[in-house]
Amino acid sequence: MPNIGEVAPDFELKDQSGEIFKLSERLKGHVGVVAFFYPKDNTGVCTAEVCHFRDQNSELEARKFLVVGISSDSVTSHRAFASKYGVRYSLLSDESGVVRKLWKVPALLGLIPGRVTYVLDQNRVVVGLYNNALDAASHTRFALEQSAKIEAQ
Repeated sequence: MPNIGEVAPDFELKDQSGEIFKLSERLKGHVGVVAFFYPKDNTGVCTAEVCHFRDQNSELEARKFLVVGISSDSVTSHRAFASKYGVRYSLLSDESGVVRKLWKVPALLGLIPGRVTYVLDQNRVVVGLYNNALDAASHTRFALEQSAKIEAQ
């Protein structure tokens, strides 16, 4: 994984609308980004995590943070998932797992895609990372704490 203090790799993926999302370009005008990797749309813990970020997105936006969720689901799956749960931030489709590999997101038990949240500053430097496979709400709490620290600087 990119470690704290390291620059996270740039990437391009399609969002739920089929639009290209390039991290370095989307960061312009933001203080930072919360990028969270999750295993799968429409599963219990993943749905809870995505909805926790949905519910806190306004607060993160007020701090000028961009929120993105990344999984291996298709654009079509993300579109339906985002519509069903009222998700306004970008859900990115990493069907081939290239970005997950690039960011070295670990798999749970070597099989299930991991659940990791990164908080990056405006230069893509990792200022926080959190890895917890089962506690969806803790990822949002972590992102809020980290974004508050950056906002206070």
